[in-house]
Amino acid sequence: MRGSILLGTVRGMAVRAHWSVPLIMLLFAYGLATRTLPGYAPGQAPVLYAIGAVVGAALLLVSLVVHEVAHALVARRAGLSVQDVTLWALGGLTRMERPTTARVAFTVAVSGPLASLFLGGLGLGAAYGVRAALGWRIAVAVLGWLGGTNLLLGVFNLLPAAPLDGGRLLLAVLWWRTGDRDRAQRAAGRAGQVLGTALGVLGWLAFVKGMTGGLWLMVVGMFVAAAAAAERRWAELATALRGVRVSQAMTTPVVTGPDWLTVDRFLTEVAAQARHSVLPLVDFGGRPSGVVRLSRLAVLPADRRESLRVRDLATPLSRCTLAAPEEPLNSVLERLATGGGLPILVMDDGRLCGIVTAHDIDRCRRRPGHPPLARSPRTRLQALRSLRGSRAGPRQSQRRRDAGEPGHLL
Repeated sequence: MRGSILLGTVRGMAVRAHWSVPLIMLLFAYGLATRTLPGYAPGQAPVLYAIGAVVGAALLLVSLVVHEVAHALVARRAGLSVQDVTLWALGGLTRMERPTTARVAFTVAVSGPLASLFLGGLGLGAAYGVRAALGWRIAVAVLGWLGGTNLLLGVFNLLPAAPLDGGRLLLAVLWWRTGDRDRAQRAAGRAGQVLGTALGVLGWLAFVKGMTGGLWLMVVGMFVAAAAAAERRWAELATALRGVRVSQAMTTPVVTGPDWLTVDRFLTEVAAQARHSVLPLVDFGGRPSGVVRLSRLAVLPADRRESLRVRDLATPLSRCTLAAPEEPLNSVLERLATGGGLPILVMDDGRLCGIVTAHDIDRCRRRPGHPPLARSPRTRLQALRSLRGSRAGPRQSQRRRDAGEPGHLL
C-alpha cells in the first residue's frame, strides 16, 4: 500500500503502517484524554490524562498488529507464503498466498478475531487486577478501554460478511459445503453488501438524531459495502475466466519501444505511432527490460525530455507481472497485488510473445465460451514462437500463485 512506513519485522515479515494509522491513533488518544479518562477518574492533572491517552492509543496499535500478525503466522504455519502486513485506518492487509483448502482458509480467518478476543479478556482482567491491588484509576480506565475495544473489534470482525474476518469464515464454510470457492466468495460479497448498507443506514439515522458517532458508522458501512462489492465482482470475473489460458487472452504481436531513446525521441518516434498508453521496452539486444506509461512521460518538463532516457522512467522487468502462455489467466490475476499490476507481459522460452491488458481481460470476460487460441490458421502459440525475441523469462518466484488477502476490518 502506498504511503506506508515500516514499523518493524516479526519473524522476517515486514509490518507497515499507512499514514492514516497515526491519524486515527491521535483521534483515539484525543477521545481518551478529553472524555473517557476524565469521566472515569475526574480531578486528575491534565498531563496524566494525556500520558494515559498516549499509552492507550499505543497499546491499541499493538493490538491491531497482533491481530494481523496472527493471520500471517497461522498462514505461514499452514505452509502459505506471506509477504508482509500493512495497517491502515479501517483495517489491515496481509499479503499472502491464496489458501488452497477451505480448512486453511477457515483457520487463517478465525485467528485474527480470536487474538482480539484474547487481548480483550486480558485487558479487562488486568484492569480488574490493578483496581483491586493498586486502585490506580487512570490505569484502570486505560486497560478497561483497551480490553473493551478489543472485544468489540473481535466480535464485529466475526460478522459473516466480507471483507470482515467473519466473511472469510462464511466463505470457508460455503467453500467446504459446495466445493466452489468463487461461488462462496460471491455469497460472502453479497452478505457484505447487505451488512454495509445496513450499517450506513443505521449510522445516518444516528447522526440525524444528534449522535456524532453515527458519522463514523456510516464511513465503516460504506467501506464494507464497497469492499464487498469489489470482492463479488472479482469472484464473478474469476468464474467467467475459469479455464482460460494466458495465450487465449493476450494480444500479439507486441508493440515495443527501445529503452535507450531519450523521452523526447521516444514520444515522437514511437509513442505517436503506437497508440497505446503503456508500452513494453526492449534493450539493445532485443530483450524486454520493462514497461513505461506514456502519461508519466507526458508530464515531464520539456527541458528534461532531451536528457532523460525512457528506461529511467520505466517500471523495470523485475517489478512487472510476468506469465507463461499456458498458465491459467486466473492464477496470474491472483498475484497482481504482489507483482507489478497490469499489463501482464507474456514470456515464452525467453521471448516477449504477448501482452495482456485490462481491455484483453474484459474482452475474454464478455465473449461467450473460451476465446479461440489463434487469429490465423496456425495456432497463436506457434506464431508467437516464430517472433524475434530474447531470453528474459519470468522468474520462478513470480510463477507462484501469490495473492494478497483482501483487507481485514480491524
